[in-house]
Amino acid sequence: MTAIGSVPGYIRWFKDLRIEDVPLVGGKTASLGELYSALAPQGVRVPNGFALTAAAYRDALRATGADESLRALLEGLDKRRIADLAKRAAKARAIIYEATDRADLRKQVSEAYRQLEQEYGRAAAVAVRSSATAEDLPNASFAGQHDSFLNIRGPRDLFETCRRCFASLFTDRAISYRIDNGFDHFKVALSVAVMKMVRSDLAASGVMFTLDTESGFRDVTFITGAYGLGENVVQGAVDPDEFYVHKPTFNAGFRAVLSRRLGAKEKRMVYAKTASKKTGAKAHGATTRNVITLPPERNAFCITDADVLELAQAAIVVENHYSQKAGRPTPMDIEWAKDGSDGALYIIQARPETVASRRTPEALETYSLKQPGKAIATGRAVGEKIAAGKIRLIRSERDLRAFRPGEVLVATSTSPDWEPVMKTAAAIVTDHGGRTCHAAIIARELGVPAVVGTESFTKTARTGMTVTVCCAEGDVGHVYEGALPFEVSKIAIDTLLKPRTEIMVNLGNPEVAFRTAMMPNAGVGLARMEFIISQHIGIHPMALAAPEKVKSAKVRKAIQNLTARYKAPADFFVERLAEGVGTIAAAFFPHPVIVRLSDFKTNEYASLIAGDNFEPREENPMLGFRGASRYAHPAYAAGFALECAALRRVRDVMGLTNLKIMIPFCRRVEEARKVIETMASHGLTRGDSGLEIFMMCEIPNNVILIDQFAKLFDGFSIGSNDLTQLTLGVDRDSDIVAFDFDERDPGMLKMLTLAVEGAKRNRRHVGICGEAPANYPDIARFLTELGIDSISVNPASVVRTMEIVREAERELAARAPKALAS
Repeated sequence: MTAIGSVPGYIRWFKDLRIEDVPLVGGKTASLGELYSALAPQGVRVPNGFALTAAAYRDALRATGADESLRALLEGLDKRRIADLAKRAAKARAIIYEATDRADLRKQVSEAYRQLEQEYGRAAAVAVRSSATAEDLPNASFAGQHDSFLNIRGPRDLFETCRRCFASLFTDRAISYRIDNGFDHFKVALSVAVMKMVRSDLAASGVMFTLDTESGFRDVTFITGAYGLGENVVQGAVDPDEFYVHKPTFNAGFRAVLSRRLGAKEKRMVYAKTASKKTGAKAHGATTRNVITLPPERNAFCITDADVLELAQAAIVVENHYSQKAGRPTPMDIEWAKDGSDGALYIIQARPETVASRRTPEALETYSLKQPGKAIATGRAVGEKIAAGKIRLIRSERDLRAFRPGEVLVATSTSPDWEPVMKTAAAIVTDHGGRTCHAAIIARELGVPAVVGTESFTKTARTGMTVTVCCAEGDVGHVYEGALPFEVSKIAIDTLLKPRTEIMVNLGNPEVAFRTAMMPNAGVGLARMEFIISQHIGIHPMALAAPEKVKSAKVRKAIQNLTARYKAPADFFVERLAEGVGTIAAAFFPHPVIVRLSDFKTNEYASLIAGDNFEPREENPMLGFRGASRYAHPAYAAGFALECAALRRVRDVMGLTNLKIMIPFCRRVEEARKVIETMASHGLTRGDSGLEIFMMCEIPNNVILIDQFAKLFDGFSIGSNDLTQLTLGVDRDSDIVAFDFDERDPGMLKMLTLAVEGAKRNRRHVGICGEAPANYPDIARFLTELGIDSISVNPASVVRTMEIVREAERELAARAPKALAS
């Protein structure tokens, strides 16, 4: 260490620190030094600052005898005795606060602050953050256990705040955390990081991860943000905006946001008008305040697409650097802030992500409800599990003390002090917060399902109510009334041998794409567009292409409200559809994803907003105006143009060229030719950038004329549902003749044979995307023997289908030598 006279020097500037300095300044500050020193040349901006080393804490305690006082105070402590824990912790903080009131520390902090003022101006505002380190345990994590303070100005207030940081080593939660994790209180010390404040109170800030936090999927950067200082996002006090960027295509040079979700962003944390001279927690409260976010800001994203892409670039640089240092892939948890004064984006913290990244793909656990229920609240799903239990509504410390293991914790938001209780909860539900708030982070660590950001569930929830908390239905989490039955299935991937025949998945919901992609699969054999249109758009495509044709003023107003952020209503459709399809394509990249163009029937289209303005009433929609017949027809041509624009964006702008396009319900060869010409007129030309166009083989005429259809298409996917319906003449929606609907009928087996053989004869890919192979093992074996290229089933059926097909291939291989000999 350097010295001032004979006094040890306790200040270290960021430029002099590296990640290896964890024993000296703790993980948080060492990481700031690594970022500032190593990554600035690569364009990563980090505010300057300095550290007050852990030696300052240790020397202060030894010099005053405070360490012995602390040992005596904590002797025999039982953390389960909450009141006694709080009493002793308060005394411990007082001891440390007094012990660190040293003239040498005060002088060094003051001189360092004056030096920082020379760079940033007089009375520069700084953030003061605790950074713990443990002897002999350099990789121990203490994230969120100790206090930090914002908008501190002047050397006097700064030094007092540093003392409060030192004292926070003995908060109730920090003591409890060390006991739970087996850390010796007296082998843990605290360093303090002092960093120039980024004026995000005038702009925005947030947290980003270089993986999907729910599934552990590693090919995306997940960015969250809200207006103002970042504490509200970290604490879960606001519902933030969320963005995804796909790393492989970004690294290949494509610059596109994969998806966006607008958060409520109810409030923003800003500087207080007058900084208090007082110290401690009151000083923190006096230096910042929350203000209500105005509606125009709430209805807009807090950062631009350009900002999102710049943050993604920084996240990738940070991840690559830390991965290289560690010698292995290291997903990162990164805090960022945008300065409203200079408009620049800054990285203000980075640490390895330690929860989702540790999930191993050897064993996948899948939860699913056995029956539907009545949803009484919805929010953001955290994790992918389901749990049931009785509610414990937390409004006060008394409620917290009354909490019993196995109950469902319900609160407006959670606090780090609650962690000992949260560990025993069956599930957690909050009014506020997004997927990076405190409740979400802790729930993820504990493997407890949580639904955050319900907005108002605490107003209707009652202690003792039995509910089921479900996070297994995608991005949206549900709280259901009563205890619903559910099942858990486990997939042992490490013992699963893949068959030669490709086993693909059928998927329509983008919200479960990342999780599904981590299962064994060869891509997506059927990506259904209808789910995205109905759930993420909700408006009839023609109403967005030609809004002036919507008759009802009330409906027109509803459409205006939903599309207010867009220059034109059509842009809403294109962006939403592109994001939904793009998310599925990104999840499985570079494996093929075959998206089927919209195949709603007229009665289904009519159920969309304004749909009754554009759809005819048909006696039998199943055989009516659906599939290929719509795409070039004047009644839907403008809507089809929007579908094509969205798919072109996925391939050309997002760079997801693994996307293939499939035409459904194509009755005649001439109809197929016309649709292909129409697609080309909208920029989707077969062969351009490797674009392949498939056809659903689901009408007997497709099988009969497969040689002619093969001249127009790159492949076929057998739709067993419609093909069975039309081959056997059975309405598959009719209960009274359901007994006649059977894919195993000899006539159907003949159709399957002709389809596979016809595709093979023309050297075209052929697969099947109906559920027949999953429902009937005999069908899967039959198709395997025919030499079908791929079988696509729902995710829940993938493993079972793989086993059936692999066994069929084994039997086929065993028969081959005998057949050759005979």
